[in-house]
Amino acid sequence: MTRTMHLTVDIYVDEHDGDTRAEARLHHPDGPLHTGHGTARCNPSDAEVAEIGDEVAISRALADLATQLLDAASGDIAAVTDKPVHLNQ
Repeated sequence: MTRTMHLTVDIYVDEHDGDTRAEARLHHPDGPLHTGHGTARCNPSDAEVAEIGDEVAISRALADLATQLLDAASGDIAAVTDKPVHLNQ
């Protein structure tokens, strides 16, 4: 079986008073929208560098999204095989 899909991930970042929040939205043409969330907080004694907070929050949002996708795949496999499944990253 040959199959091609095109998926997109939109990443939204919001920073306010040293706290950075990121949301990663995976748009899947055949299924539900998955959304991962990540945060970063600047230590008050550190210099504020927006790019670092962005990188940390985005990476955490993508990691959350990846975990959700693995959990969804585990559930799908378990439904097909009728056996418990746990996929690791």
